[in-house]
Amino acid sequence: MDLIALLGLPLDANSSFLLGCEHGPAAIRESLLSASGNDANEASVNVTSLIEDMGNVAVDNERGSFLDADAITGAVDEQLAAGRQIISLGGDHSVTYPILRAFRAHHAELTVVHIDAHPDMYDDLDGNPLSHASPFARALEDGCVTTLVQLGIRTATQHQVEQAARWNVTMLSPRQLDRFDPATLHGPVYLSVDLDGLDPSCAPGVSHHEPGGLTVREALDVIDALPGPLVGADVVELNPTRDLNNMTAMVGAKLVKEIAGAMVARR
Repeated sequence: MDLIALLGLPLDANSSFLLGCEHGPAAIRESLLSASGNDANEASVNVTSLIEDMGNVAVDNERGSFLDADAITGAVDEQLAAGRQIISLGGDHSVTYPILRAFRAHHAELTVVHIDAHPDMYDDLDGNPLSHASPFARALEDGCVTTLVQLGIRTATQHQVEQAARWNVTMLSPRQLDRFDPATLHGPVYLSVDLDGLDPSCAPGVSHHEPGGLTVREALDVIDALPGPLVGADVVELNPTRDLNNMTAMVGAKLVKEIAGAMVARR
């Protein structure tokens, strides 16, 4: 059985508020291997044995760096060319755009399911086109995404509502989560999880606390409901400097386990 590639993306220079997410990959890895848990997911599958850690992508972690973006695209493309599914660990959410650029070369159609408090579709924020507030604007502009479904959104500005209408994006708030119909999703699926999409009560280790988010169980239910094939995923925006007792890192590790199990089950 082909192993799932795990890539660390220690980049946070495109953050708009606080730094610290560059340490997210290390914190999730530590929790993933912690003796406080075990190797099985909720389906009793030993998922850690199905994951091969490829280490961190070498980046300079510079604001607005297209060289950093190209390094991420190249590393992801290498794994996709080898026929592997990929789970990437951020890093701030800016990493998702260069990830999706790599997927564009391998998938003519790609459905992206995005869990987040924010739409991340600013045309421009603070003069940085690679801001962590803009990855989906860039991905949609470049034709990396066929269908985008956003779940947990609760901070959409009027500009981002207009952006969603421009690209026919489905944007659902936590109150509207029951409207999410996985049966409408087609083709290969990519999952992007910003940990601030969860409520701060269960994921305090993020830079942008936005009350009223998804519970961990709701996020896991989304993963369980996704159709296959699930070709890739990222878990981003863990800021360990804000975490409490490694709570959010453990949530990130839990998500990685369940995503890996879903990837294998839907091959």
